[in-house]
Amino acid sequence: MIPRLTAALDFQAQALTLRSERQRLIASNIANADTPGYQARDFDFAATLRAAAAARDPAGHGGIAAGVLPRTTASGQIQPTLRYVQPNQTNLDSNTVDMDRERGNFMDNALKYDATLRFINGNVRTTLEAMRSHTQG
Repeated sequence: MIPRLTAALDFQAQALTLRSERQRLIASNIANADTPGYQARDFDFAATLRAAAAARDPAGHGGIAAGVLPRTTASGQIQPTLRYVQPNQTNLDSNTVDMDRERGNFMDNALKYDATLRFINGNVRTTLEAMRSHTQG
């Protein structure tokens, strides 16, 4: 039972780490909106999370999901494969940051980060309740 609980929390922790990394990347794009020649970057969150889950699969059933080759840091964290964002409209200064898209991505990612955090808190709270003795009331 403990390995299953650990695996569930590890998955959520990896999702939280990737959400945090994506938030940092989007904030960097927004900060460089007026920098001539700046190329906006992003990564496929779902594919990176699948790759992270497959890499952490102790039974070896996962493999590499959707052709994403995960890169890991020295601490074993999966690093996302960054890609350049395709601009919707050409710009005279070659900057590819679309502020409307970036603001939307920022808010969407922030809401999903908060939801993941709430899920982790609920999971831990439920586990602690299950471990509490019926006499502790």
